Amino acid sequence: MPFDPRPEQPAPTGGAPSVTEEQRGASARSGLSRRSFLGASVAATVAVGATAQGLGSAASAQAAPLPSASAVVAPDAISWLVFDHHVHSVYSHDAKYPMTTILDQAQRFAVDAIAFTEHSNKGHANVGGVFNAAREIDTARAARPDMLVLQGLEWYIPGAEHATVLIAPGPQTTLVLRRFELDHDGKLNGWEKPRPGTEDAAEWLVHATDGIAWLGAQKRAGVIDDVIVLANHPSRLGIDSPGELRAWQDADPEVFVGMEGAPGAQAGAIAANATERSRRGEYENTASEFSFPGYPAEAYLTHGGFDWTTAVVGGMWDSLLSEGRRWWITTNSDLHLKESDATRVGDFPTGPGWEAGATLANFNRAGRRPDPIATDTPQNGADFWPGEFSRTHVGAVDRSSASLLDAIRAGRVWVDHGHLVAGLSVVLRATDQPETGVTLGGTLTVASGTALELVVDVTPTTTPTSRGTTPRLAHLDLIRGRVTGPVADRDEQRAPGTRVVEMLDVTDRSDSPFRVVVPLEPAAEDGYVRLRGSDGQVHGVGPLGAEIDSRAPQPYPVSPADPWADTWLYTNPIFISVT
Repeated sequence: MPFDPRPEQPAPTGGAPSVTEEQRGASARSGLSRRSFLGASVAATVAVGATAQGLGSAASAQAAPLPSASAVVAPDAISWLVFDHHVHSVYSHDAKYPMTTILDQAQRFAVDAIAFTEHSNKGHANVGGVFNAAREIDTARAARPDMLVLQGLEWYIPGAEHATVLIAPGPQTTLVLRRFELDHDGKLNGWEKPRPGTEDAAEWLVHATDGIAWLGAQKRAGVIDDVIVLANHPSRLGIDSPGELRAWQDADPEVFVGMEGAPGAQAGAIAANATERSRRGEYENTASEFSFPGYPAEAYLTHGGFDWTTAVVGGMWDSLLSEGRRWWITTNSDLHLKESDATRVGDFPTGPGWEAGATLANFNRAGRRPDPIATDTPQNGADFWPGEFSRTHVGAVDRSSASLLDAIRAGRVWVDHGHLVAGLSVVLRATDQPETGVTLGGTLTVASGTALELVVDVTPTTTPTSRGTTPRLAHLDLIRGRVTGPVADRDEQRAPGTRVVEMLDVTDRSDSPFRVVVPLEPAAEDGYVRLRGSDGQVHGVGPLGAEIDSRAPQPYPVSPADPWADTWLYTNPIFISVT
């Protein structure tokens, strides 16, 4: 059947039908007008203290806002769901696959939940793409009741990189996504890549915080049930400054909850079109005039496949955690084009008004790409299927989208590459009170001097991956940090009190489930603990020295092009509050 570029629903005229009125009404009911959003964002930006060196070197220290406390969840009440929150289909201008193909592959790799986060574009917002995608998602939910399927958006953050926007399913989800895309997207509104320290940089940060605040207002007004935002591939271009990361969360910590700890495109260096410049995650850049000047050269490379912000112990992520921020990490496929897949992009119509090839203009006219066409030749592509290599494990209390998003906000998340382990449970508890245990994202409150222990249960992977090999976990590293409060410099990238405090060799324990109990020094101050592990094939001294991390993941070329030859796992932290 030839490709029909006509959308099933005509592009809405003016605002999306009733969405402008509904959402303005909701804002009014909550006492928040668009002007008050802007005012609040300006205030937040002033608090950041924008300066020529990156939004805050002279800012006074202010306590980081925290999300409201989640209900305490017993570790044994959790079910771990594999979630890929960053996936593109034919409704993105640079992707290739129909949703049905992607969902089939996701089920093949035991994915429990998936979000289609199409790129912002005129064809997506104005030619019916967002609405037709929603129809297909509704159909998928009915056909696959065991899989949670969400509609989201890959937001071009004004003045910065991309972000995942996830909204809980509901009657207003698609309308809110479209309104947000039109009003707050950096690409559609021309707010992209300002030079640091310019008026544009300060103004576009306001647009970004305004957008985050607007999403939170929609939730509080009852227009949508829930929404979260995560920064995507934060170090790829070096244009997400530390001050911006902090400002985005400060705009609404209930909404902006963290970042991709590892990008998608993990097959970038083994793709059919790979060159000497190709890298895991497609982190192939160097600093530009738009980059934050304080980032080192190694920030532009993945380290064991993970973003520099996450991989450096005592670095950017720990700097955020040491403020007491509930800042969580995830990973995902960022599926666009499967590596070595032999289908090519489908053909757009020809004739008046159509360009030759798979151009953005053609996409914006059609609202989607045509279905792919089979060939006998491996095509270009840097991605794995959802769940094939990168996995985010979310500790939900039930199998629902509401529980899924709530668990991410609560930090009940661990991530792995290459199916390094099949299962992981981490509980921090007082040694003499085992019933007090809390799991990832939680806070254990104890008296000063209380003896602590970390209980880690590992279920090894015992079946081959799509590569045909069976992974083996070689070690677990315990990382401990201090919570010292807000930073004086909003562009701070270091957490001097964080280091690897225990390295556990588990090579000979990867044949059957096992438990490790790690005694910790008695609690003396507020802090946190988190875990890291790997297959042990590649490691070395970390950027901040052996006394901080002597077994750190390494950047390319020490880390090989083949992602299966260097795999890691990370947990989110458990916090310690000392009374």
